[in-house]
Amino acid sequence: MAGIYIHIPFCKSICHYCDFYKVLDEDNHSRFINAVLLEAKLRKDYLSGESVSTIYLGGGTPSVLSVKELSDLIDGLYGIFNVENDCEITIEVNPDDVGIEWLNEIRKIGFNRLSYGIQSWNDDILRMLNRRHNSKQAAEALIFSEKAGFENISVDLIYGIPGYDSASWGKDLEQTFGYNIKHLSAYHMTIKPGTFFGKLKKAGKLNELDEEESNNQFNLLIEKAENAGFIQYEISNFAKEGWFSKHNSNYWRQVIYIGLGPSAHSFNRISRQWNISNLEKYISAVESNKKFYTREELDNKKIFNEYILTSLRTMWGIDLDYIEINFSKEGYDYVMNLSRKFIDYGLMRLENNNLVLTNTGKMISDNIISEFMMV
Repeated sequence: MAGIYIHIPFCKSICHYCDFYKVLDEDNHSRFINAVLLEAKLRKDYLSGESVSTIYLGGGTPSVLSVKELSDLIDGLYGIFNVENDCEITIEVNPDDVGIEWLNEIRKIGFNRLSYGIQSWNDDILRMLNRRHNSKQAAEALIFSEKAGFENISVDLIYGIPGYDSASWGKDLEQTFGYNIKHLSAYHMTIKPGTFFGKLKKAGKLNELDEEESNNQFNLLIEKAENAGFIQYEISNFAKEGWFSKHNSNYWRQVIYIGLGPSAHSFNRISRQWNISNLEKYISAVESNKKFYTREELDNKKIFNEYILTSLRTMWGIDLDYIEINFSKEGYDYVMNLSRKFIDYGLMRLENNNLVLTNTGKMISDNIISEFMMV
């Protein structure tokens, strides 16, 4: 079992908070599509013959691609890899890119999961974030998606936005759960250097939300999601029973995956690779069969850290049996000794021989995870 991630870097406009690799959209994407499929052919052995259970198009804005371009891409992958019959195929979508005809066509291609970057239902906030869509377009997109026969629909929201209070965040959540969605990804706003917001912060014109308000909004997220029948299966991800993202769950459970396209990452338990974050250099290197990625070999310590980093964010937590089998008694003792103080502080609990974070622990998950890292 393996996954494929494809990074589509094109955007019609640049959001003020985004630090993913992206370029302004261009009219013709055919050279990019050809390069991605050529990379797939060159690197197919990275998956060691494993069948593909998930394909995920992220970005950037994958929904700027035409139906034909998406069809060429998916058909090409099926011709290169052994794709399972029930493969989960996800595309990230900007609400103003879609119409009922486009949705009908991409469903025929094989897409069976939509991930909408809605971020907020407040039009003032959307303008502040420099999002292209408005709340009306977001609502129409969700309605059109159901009419087109999509069941597996996910929504992305952002909380912790400067100047946005808990009451407004609660309204966003209530409106989201009012639609027949199966999955929610909710991320706290982080102001990154190099972004438009990062420049404002550096100039003293924008500050991140204070910790108390951030915690209030996180707690409200958990409460509203639980009331709506959603399970928090990862710190930022919530879903109805049976609708967890297979692709993201595989990331967190150490399933191997290959990343195609500029800036995409790959992992096969032996190494981690990441492609060059430059569209033109990426395409030129792939076309001339020159090196376009950096590779890091993973020793036992790095593999341990990878497991802790991914597993502790999930509802399944650290599997102590897995630790003992794969990292010996020394690894088991290391984890157990470290965990005691977090259990005593109510930040972690032992459940069915798994160590999982409590809701309080999730608020400072980065700090807890960093303490478990072997150096």
